[in-house]
Amino acid sequence: MKEYGRDLRMADLLRKEIARIVQRRMRDPRIGGFCINDVRVSRDLSVADVYVSSWGAQGAAERDALIGLLNQAAGFFRSECAKGQRMRRVPKPRFHYDPSIERGPRLERLIDRALAADRRGGAHG
Repeated sequence: MKEYGRDLRMADLLRKEIARIVQRRMRDPRIGGFCINDVRVSRDLSVADVYVSSWGAQGAAERDALIGLLNQAAGFFRSECAKGQRMRRVPKPRFHYDPSIERGPRLERLIDRALAADRRGGAHG
């Protein structure tokens, strides 16, 4: 029972550590303006899938470039996390772009339209 939730605790720790490393240790000006939306760690703690979104990247090419840079820096993140937390085993981070922030405004408009249509339909029905 002690093993339960290790992956969740590790995910939370990695989210905080990666954000701290980006703020304090990263010197690459091309990496910036992004948010860590989610971290999912495998049960065996070998891999961490890190989902990010960016308000600085304009278009798919810039988003892909950001993800490429983050994945190139995966070893740096891993070693910095190990130093900062003195962990025996640090999952290998794999960065992925999460488009959910971009979908938010679109979904909001769809919901507004549906509510307006319901109001119109309800007034006549």
